Amino acid sequence: NLSEHEIQASVHIELFDGISMKPMDSLVSAQLRQEVSIHKGESAGLSWNIQIPDNPSVSLLQYRIIAEAGAFSDGEEKLIPVLPNRMMVTETLPLPVRDKGSFEFSFDKLQSSSAEKTITNYRLTLEFASNPAWYAVQALPALNEKQYEDACSVFGAFYSNSIAAHIMNSDPKIRTVFESWKNLTPDALLSNLEKNTQLKSLLLQQTPWVMEAKTETDNRRKLGLYFDPDNLTMNLQKNLARLQKLQTPGGGFTWFEGMPESRFISQTINGGLAHLEHLGVQISGGDPQLKQMLGKGVQYMDEAFRKNYEEMKSRNTAQMKDNNLSALEIQYLYARSYFLQGYPMPVILKEPLSYYLSQAAQYWTKEDLSAQAMLALALDRFGKKDVSSLIIKSLSERALHSPEMGMYWAQEGGYYWHQAPVETQALLIEAYDEVAKNSKAVDEMKIWLLKQKQTRSWTSSRATVEACYALLLRGTNLLSEDPKIKILLGKIKIDPSRLNDNTKEAGTGYFQMSWSGHEITPDMGKIKVSKSTDGIAWGALYWQYFENMDKITSAQTSLKLDKKLFLEKNTPSGPVLVALQDNGSLKAGDKLKVRIVVSTDRDLEFVHMGDQRASAFEPYAATLSGYHYQDGLGYYQSTTDASTDFFFDYIPKGTYVFEYPLLVNAAGDYANGITTIQCMYAPEFSAHSEGIRVIVTK
Repeated sequence: NLSEHEIQASVHIELFDGISMKPMDSLVSAQLRQEVSIHKGESAGLSWNIQIPDNPSVSLLQYRIIAEAGAFSDGEEKLIPVLPNRMMVTETLPLPVRDKGSFEFSFDKLQSSSAEKTITNYRLTLEFASNPAWYAVQALPALNEKQYEDACSVFGAFYSNSIAAHIMNSDPKIRTVFESWKNLTPDALLSNLEKNTQLKSLLLQQTPWVMEAKTETDNRRKLGLYFDPDNLTMNLQKNLARLQKLQTPGGGFTWFEGMPESRFISQTINGGLAHLEHLGVQISGGDPQLKQMLGKGVQYMDEAFRKNYEEMKSRNTAQMKDNNLSALEIQYLYARSYFLQGYPMPVILKEPLSYYLSQAAQYWTKEDLSAQAMLALALDRFGKKDVSSLIIKSLSERALHSPEMGMYWAQEGGYYWHQAPVETQALLIEAYDEVAKNSKAVDEMKIWLLKQKQTRSWTSSRATVEACYALLLRGTNLLSEDPKIKILLGKIKIDPSRLNDNTKEAGTGYFQMSWSGHEITPDMGKIKVSKSTDGIAWGALYWQYFENMDKITSAQTSLKLDKKLFLEKNTPSGPVLVALQDNGSLKAGDKLKVRIVVSTDRDLEFVHMGDQRASAFEPYAATLSGYHYQDGLGYYQSTTDASTDFFFDYIPKGTYVFEYPLLVNAAGDYANGITTIQCMYAPEFSAHSEGIRVIVTK
């Protein structure tokens, strides 16, 4: 009151549904109108209690407050979002299956859900892919799309065309799969990022990865045209002509037309051509132009190898007994070892070959995994079988084994071509197939390779090329066989072979089934999967339910998450963080710190983490959205009124800690929101924290 006398004011409130503008005055528990006296130079506060039902029908509440005094009036109008105290929770159970046999899984929380009176079942979804090797084939068209006309991209396209033609002609069953994708199950051509948006913690439209999803989907949708026989023949001829233009008269390949020859690129292309012939694709005995190109390429490799040796010998005569192995020399020995029959080693290379083979036998322990795999293959083909066997023995001793991930190695990774994880695993598969002749280990190693495709997109053309080579190394049987999967979900029997063609995806055998509301029973948390053939398959069970936020319990898969709230207290020795427990007491003005610890046992791409918070908690620092980098991990952080969201393009295997501060700004009884994390590419990998209740006093 700024007047010179006391004022008698009448104040009333009006409520509306913010969307339909339907009156909602009934939500006010007392009188809508209040009278108040305000003395000169003073202020007065008024309040109304609003009762929001447990299952509110309104999601946006508009209030209008009007104050009248004499002939004057004033008012304000605002919108308040209504966030229900219940939320839908999605919990997942991955169903990894390998080899033949019966596998039992237990969804413990679903089995014990009948004891939780506040839980309301929404949907239970089962999805399964019985032959995931097809996902590698679905990646082939991406190689045909070249952003640049460089040698690696052109060869990637030629390589994919050659493999595609080989696959098409290897088995009539395979040809029908592509027709089925095009005509019966168009969703087979959707990216994994776009599939199952109803099972993901964040709609795809709200993420930064829409373009990645669209790109992968577009690549898959080109499959029907891509595998057309006439189109494949045309692409093969076109890309072969482009490769020939990039080959110099000396036989080497340039990166781009007009650039100098590159030894690395030349050896990569020649090695890739050797891979094709090793798979049964006609190269040396096929197209005369291709045979001529390969012959010139081998001559170039030999001459570059000889020149490098002579230069090294003239420079380092005193150091010839030192370790002079380089990645290029190892790559040469590996690529050249494919051509010992068709292109015998020239006599002039006897000395450099003998030198580097002895270097390999002496110093192979100093090399990384990729180089050791190449050396094992090269030494074996050059007759040094005692050393190649020793390398395989050493690799076996260092290998890791997992029931889900198969056989793999702890790879540090790096920026060099020979340090890429997928390409390294492909080389190791070839070494165990050819040198060790260990088919069991090869199958174990293929599991790891396919698992990388489950949670990540193969964005590198070289990775896709090498992965396809490794997966098809022992023929296309993996693609043509029917894995014969049967699933028992509680008392419900599921036989995918009896599903119609519109339900089941050809090739991958992918299908999805759902149950809603009262159809969901606790015994469905007991799952049995039977498989009558060797090889890998995977699936997942998704349970979606509604629960009071403060009663939600934590859940995790191989992706784990732990969230804690800490109260910041000032002490004589400085600020101290005290963990906040359920039903913890706070005061308006308190400072909090959120600490989220994320752990993953595998590399993941396209991950979203959303941290909800009570409406009394407000961030007061670092509230601007933007890109952040910490502990070797880059991510985009977005702060909204109700949550803080984190978007990760890539999370390597490991444990990561995230913290940010909050300020308590209003008294009341609150349910603090949970934190959820999910791989959008493979939504079966998810986790969420528990909910807690907090009480704030004035």
